[in-house]
Amino acid sequence: MPRALSELSLKELQEKYADPGAAVSAQLLTKLQRDPRAGVQKLYKLLAKRADEQRKERLRLDAMLHFERLLWKAGVVHIAGVDEVGMGPLAGPVVAAAVIFPPGTEIDGIDDSKALDPDRRVELDVQIRRSAAAVGIGVVEVDEIDRVNIYHAGLRAMQLALASLPLVPQHVLVDSRTIPAITQPQNSFDKGDGLNFSIASASIVAKVYRDRLMMQLDALYPGYGFASHKGYATAEHQNAIRELGPCPVHRRSFDYIREICGEYCELYYAMKARGARVASRVEMASWEAEFEACTARLSEMENKKLQLMKSRLWKRISA
Repeated sequence: MPRALSELSLKELQEKYADPGAAVSAQLLTKLQRDPRAGVQKLYKLLAKRADEQRKERLRLDAMLHFERLLWKAGVVHIAGVDEVGMGPLAGPVVAAAVIFPPGTEIDGIDDSKALDPDRRVELDVQIRRSAAAVGIGVVEVDEIDRVNIYHAGLRAMQLALASLPLVPQHVLVDSRTIPAITQPQNSFDKGDGLNFSIASASIVAKVYRDRLMMQLDALYPGYGFASHKGYATAEHQNAIRELGPCPVHRRSFDYIREICGEYCELYYAMKARGARVASRVEMASWEAEFEACTARLSEMENKKLQLMKSRLWKRISA
């Protein structure tokens, strides 16, 4: 026969509820609150905080699963969440994932992959793959990115992810896009990777898959730091491109590569350097006048980048 809470020592109570994932019921909290022992009161406060966190996570997860539950209730079984990663980096492929879960699936902690640390993403990737009815991956390499542009490469990756699913989806949920050339009904959610369970799961799978690809590319092309920055435009990555030049997995169609490699005109770099030294409104006005006087000598992209710099400088000076 189980012993009453009042019969348990403080150490036994602490061990019983040491697991941070252990459920904390309202009945348990009531009993702990009535226990006069000082140590139990400390445990009560700790578990009350945990219960509040569990309640908030339950509400968040319920909100993320709202659309899937509506479709499951309507008899739609195979719902594919789709998302892509790697649109912004200067190097490496774009990767998309499509994930279908059996009706009723729940996984605690699912969130936008960008909101999770790398270890947690890997843990959730394992849980997603274990729980999913189907997972598909789509990869678009750099040569195709350069040929069709990054926007269309992202759409193509999502098409490939859906096509690689071993199950045919009946409905598609996608983050901020409409995927062309698919016959299934689809719903697009703005910032869906943080709002929808299936899309968030796809973002995690795609992110973990792409990160591993970038680690492999780091071994093939040492010196660029792909394993650490995954191809994004960090200071380390920019310096490596300046020193070593672009490698075969750099996206040559990205204009920023040309800028880093010194392919813009000397005037552009001079204006950019002077702008970085602006420290007052007077200096800013002088720099702006100089910029406006030389716009005809700059390319369209050079003008666009300096216009953006001007806007940021005025915000900084006016703050």
